[in-house]
Amino acid sequence: MTSINSASKLAAASLVAGLLAALPNAADAQGFQCPRTGGDLVFALESQVPGLDQHTSNSTASRNVLLNIYESLVTRDENMNPTLELAESVDISPNGLVLTFKIRQGVQFHNGKTLSSADVVASYDRYKRIGLDRSVLDPVDRWEAPDASTFVIHLKERRPLFIETLSSFAVPIVIVPAENASAAPGQLPAVGTGPFRLDEFRADSFVRLRRFDGYRTDTRYSEMLGFGGSKRACVDSVTLRMMSEPAARTAALELGEVHGVEDVPAASQKRVAENRAIKISRMETFMTNVTYPNFSAPPTDNLKVRQAILAAMNFEEIMDAATEGQYKLNPGFQYPGMQYFTDAGKELLNQKNPARARELLREAGYRGEKVVLLTNRQFPLMYNTSLVMAEQLKAAGINAELEVLDWPAALQKSQRETAGWNFFFTFWSGVVAQGGPQTLRQLAEPNPVYKSPNNVVDPAFMAAFNDLNTAPELAQRQAAFARAQRIAIEQVMAIPFGVGPKTHAVRTNVENYKPYYITRFSNVWMRP
Repeated sequence: MTSINSASKLAAASLVAGLLAALPNAADAQGFQCPRTGGDLVFALESQVPGLDQHTSNSTASRNVLLNIYESLVTRDENMNPTLELAESVDISPNGLVLTFKIRQGVQFHNGKTLSSADVVASYDRYKRIGLDRSVLDPVDRWEAPDASTFVIHLKERRPLFIETLSSFAVPIVIVPAENASAAPGQLPAVGTGPFRLDEFRADSFVRLRRFDGYRTDTRYSEMLGFGGSKRACVDSVTLRMMSEPAARTAALELGEVHGVEDVPAASQKRVAENRAIKISRMETFMTNVTYPNFSAPPTDNLKVRQAILAAMNFEEIMDAATEGQYKLNPGFQYPGMQYFTDAGKELLNQKNPARARELLREAGYRGEKVVLLTNRQFPLMYNTSLVMAEQLKAAGINAELEVLDWPAALQKSQRETAGWNFFFTFWSGVVAQGGPQTLRQLAEPNPVYKSPNNVVDPAFMAAFNDLNTAPELAQRQAAFARAQRIAIEQVMAIPFGVGPKTHAVRTNVENYKPYYITRFSNVWMRP
């Protein structure tokens, strides 16, 4: 198995030793082999897919499709450690400033073109220009391609977490053909190097993927690890049906109209689990239910109004409605037991204090201005959260009103517009699992999700975030994360209500399906 050492190990070694791909074992020389091939795997998604440009989308629904199509130089394994994907190896110079990636040979794009370093350069250029998480490349001075199989990154300064950051799949730097890299945001043709290629996309209806016969599996591995490792398309095709109504989605699974679903509602789980034709599995800490405000629109441009809204809410009531009782409260942006977990700022969460809210509203000079909660019905978690939050705000004297759009429209409005909404509802799943630095990146410059005016973020938060990414010792980075989390909660940059599970289910003739933070179809096969 080939993997990259954790960032903490890199820091401890002072980045002197290069990261080299381990030689494959003889037994692994062919990588994963499909026990059976063929068939159309029909899988039900719980929402619409808002688009197919992975560089500019942080939607889980999009990643559920696109990470089966695209690949990156480095990604994360099953335990969220960085691991090589399109990179054959990566060597780090003794001073820690130069990273030299050797690119796997013989990899093809879905259009038949052979991957080269020119495609990597073009992909990084596009991401630097318009990528949603383009701040990950801020530490880079330049990159270059000295030959067709080599890509070199020159850093401005040592960054102990750079490989970890680069390997994030929240908004990954997927590699695309150089000729497609000039595509405008949202217009990127879905041509990658992954085991599946795009066959058909009908908005609001379905996406169909087909096996890419030219895919070159990574034989250094014996199995799939996260989105890395040895991957093969065992089924001929995957049809992803967009089925946002939970009861209809579950009924389709029970009737055999679909082979799998990414979410079984709590009310149906006992019945589904008793069905001998269905296999059910659950990830206990799948997501953090979260809302974040709009700093650029009144009245949430006023800190005291945001703090009043935070003070007014009862998180137990919200999470109970959002998850049908399947939840845990959590005092922050990481889970207990994780490397960066802290409860800094917890006293400001779940205050259940309408009287304090009214006091803060008086101090803010609030005069009953409308607070628009931007939500959708496709995700019951988000819709129910917004419903209960609206009632709690009204009880504290806040003029709360829902704006209900479909999921793609709500997401696009939150990303592109700074008027007409005050709170947006979503959940953070894989981004939390990938660790503290990745979780807080979406609150930092240059593209904070809460629409800070001119994208300028609180200087104390940015100082803590910078320390989180540059401090050489883990203890220093943990302290920086705690400072940043406290500031984020004090400033009400985002409100983490609590943690909820995700229950997947597939028919028993579907083999080797393994739940993950993003739906994976590689190495899955079907029996007749």
